[in-house]
Amino acid sequence: MTDLPLPLHIDIPVRLSDVNVLFSVSALAFEGDLPASLFHLRLTTADIADWNARSDIVTVFHTNAGHVALHDEAYNAERNISTGNPYKALVADLVKIGVRMELCGATAKAHGWVNADLLPDILVNTDAMARTLQLAQAGFLVISE
Repeated sequence: MTDLPLPLHIDIPVRLSDVNVLFSVSALAFEGDLPASLFHLRLTTADIADWNARSDIVTVFHTNAGHVALHDEAYNAERNISTGNPYKALVADLVKIGVRMELCGATAKAHGWVNADLLPDILVNTDAMARTLQLAQAGFLVISE
């Protein structure tokens, strides 16, 4: 007799053919040292790849999470550290697989950030609330993290 655990049984399997989602990230909550929003984005993109689904995924960093969009020098100045942006590789990996990354223009203005302060491929929108309204009216599901 073995004491091997039984495999997990999925009671509600989910498969989607189309995924249009906005991840609205206003603050970072963590799973260990990993921001949960970035972990959930990776989980979502992996599911989409498994389903071979069409997708449009937009992430808007705003409020207390805007610093995720900054390059090392700007990040260091904003956070008063010298280690650089610890999230830049995670953001770059998500961009490579098609996740659109945006920064709230109102957050940028409040902090005095300009486009030259941002990581590559980060776009700036008018503000997070206007962008959320726009995408929700276009049929995107809004996930707030």
